[in-house]
Amino acid sequence: MSEVKILGIESSCDETAAAVVVNGRDVRSNIISTQIPLHTLYGGVVPEIASRKHIERINQVIAEALKEANMTLDDMDAIAVTYGPGLVGPLLVGVAEAKAIAFAKNKPLVGVHHIEGHISANYIENPDLKPPFLCLVVSGGHTHLVRVLDYGKYEILGRTVDDAAGEAFDKVARAIGLGYPGGPKVEKAALEGDANAIKFPRAKVNGSEYDFSFSGLKSAVLNYINGAKMKGEDVNSADLAASFQKAVVDVLTDHALHAIDEYGATAFAIAGGVASNSALRESVRKACEKKGVPFYHPSPILCTDNAAMIGAAGYYEYIAGTRSGWDLNAVPNLKLGER
Repeated sequence: MSEVKILGIESSCDETAAAVVVNGRDVRSNIISTQIPLHTLYGGVVPEIASRKHIERINQVIAEALKEANMTLDDMDAIAVTYGPGLVGPLLVGVAEAKAIAFAKNKPLVGVHHIEGHISANYIENPDLKPPFLCLVVSGGHTHLVRVLDYGKYEILGRTVDDAAGEAFDKVARAIGLGYPGGPKVEKAALEGDANAIKFPRAKVNGSEYDFSFSGLKSAVLNYINGAKMKGEDVNSADLAASFQKAVVDVLTDHALHAIDEYGATAFAIAGGVASNSALRESVRKACEKKGVPFYHPSPILCTDNAAMIGAAGYYEYIAGTRSGWDLNAVPNLKLGER
């Protein structure tokens, strides 16, 4: 089989990333320029600042990715880029860059769905993983339980009806004074705490067994903090972090187990930024072990926003015949399965 080389570009939030991926699974380079220190000053991502930083960095990041892979733009078979969902300004920077390169070098352009990228991150380190399988996508902006029917073909079983899991982590971290980004800071604090110290709710969505809701849990945490303040009581941040994290992990694991049973899953994967959370990994791993179902997850660097996952997803779209036109645009609320 001849090599298909894809240049992947990702700029949906606050990471400017480029990667060279061969045949969907062989990552020759994966360069990520993060803006976390900058946005930490504001307690979260400022879209206008993120957009400007992407413009400043994107050419350098692509040049670095090509240099590390020891290739040039002329060697690429296609240019793959995230076009949604995400923040519209940052997305536009990546899309405009990809279109410019594809036009200048006369290369095919492939628009990639960001969540499809996260799911595809599992292919990079797991050569035996092939569809069909179930995947739990958990990030700052998304919480999806997905049936991966084939490469590029998905059925969404459930999604969040309000806050995404990662968003809840960020808001709770801010409330207990841990700062941004919330996920890693809550996870670190939780290591010192008692996960059974505080009883927080595990929400179920009426009439939709696989949908998620985390806003009630976030409100319960805020109410607990306010109640303690009014009584003049100290809040144990470690216990609070551990109890909150357990509530999130319990709900995610419960949904995963239910889907494994109902759909007779032969493999289960997790993806997205929150998939690097060790408590979640361990909980889902144990659940899969009990059911005798193989469990897959990407390395932490491939859980965060990166371009290797876009190159992987882009490869499968490219060989399926997907081509984007020069009218490709940023679609901030793009649904999985839409084109």
